Amino acid sequence: MKGVYIVGASGSIGTQALDVIREYSHEFKVIGLSLGHDLVKAKQIVEEFKPEIICLREKKEFNLSYKPIIVYGDSGLLEIAKYKKLDNEVFVNALVGISGLMPTVVAIKAKKDIALANKETLVVAGDIIKSLIKDNNVKLTPIDSEHSAILECLQGENKADVKRLIITASGGSFRDRTRSELIGVTKKEALSHPNWSMGSKITIDSATMMNKGFEVIEAHHLFDIPYDKIDTILHKESIVHSMVEYNDGVIKAAIGSADMHTPIAYALRYPKHEHITNKPLNLIGLNLHFEELSFDRYPCLEYAYYAVNRGGIYPAVLNAANEAAVWLFLNDKIEFLDIEKIIHDEITNNKYESVEYSLDKIISISLDIMKNIKERYDR
Repeated sequence: MKGVYIVGASGSIGTQALDVIREYSHEFKVIGLSLGHDLVKAKQIVEEFKPEIICLREKKEFNLSYKPIIVYGDSGLLEIAKYKKLDNEVFVNALVGISGLMPTVVAIKAKKDIALANKETLVVAGDIIKSLIKDNNVKLTPIDSEHSAILECLQGENKADVKRLIITASGGSFRDRTRSELIGVTKKEALSHPNWSMGSKITIDSATMMNKGFEVIEAHHLFDIPYDKIDTILHKESIVHSMVEYNDGVIKAAIGSADMHTPIAYALRYPKHEHITNKPLNLIGLNLHFEELSFDRYPCLEYAYYAVNRGGIYPAVLNAANEAAVWLFLNDKIEFLDIEKIIHDEITNNKYESVEYSLDKIISISLDIMKNIKERYDR
């Protein structure tokens, strides 16, 4: 029996992870959960799985049929991360934003394997996380469909034979619009993703293509592949989840329906392929198309490469600026195209060049940037 902890359990990835655990209830026991503001939904989840420890956003009346340990807020996330019950445990990080970083760190130090959906963990602190993974002898398995696909395509291969990783992108909500047609687009339009059902923040990141920039950074850290050997490509069907090209010209692709249950099950039960998807792929009549994913159309993708080339703290600056800008857009404070401007202005600022690359600095600088940007526009 494997113990499971899920932070962000009531979000899109978290609820689908619980679906997988229901399917394999003989393999997994839910020990800890963090839940969102919807206490009705939270209570339903808790009463079904009866975890020993739960974290709520804030202190409110929460009556249950049993008495778990209840913790709250960001400190509560860390309590769940360090809680230990079984020898064999996995920590599913389905949080959104920089708030997911320290729970990952604490869970690693508690000797838990990591199933990672929180992009920001590797984007802002990839080298630190990799060192902690090695020092604590735990595993980190990606949940993102793109990185799950790359993981599958690398199985049994020699990494020296890899010519490049090819990360596919759906193109997001505005993939069929020109730059000029993005002026004045609404939040409702931006949140209408054509292929995937995701949380609001990641849906906006998909529309700006910052999501893909983050995935490039993640792929570098997950698979130890240089940035100049990681490419992105537009693939509107979201059938090919990513590819690996080898030196002999052979390209291995992982294809399947747009169903996040599959990569979640793969991460939790790696390397097993026993999960039966609810959306089986029919190959008959299947048409696949690939197009260039240009920096001119999606400058946020270029900003990700720019940030990693500057190095040091700049990937954290990139993330913090994006996190604040997306928050402002979702709260009707700025226009959609202002997201790009805010990010550009921050990552081209030279004042971060001498900032130390450490966990403390990553967190403090990130919080400062987000606070300053929000105050500048939130009027």
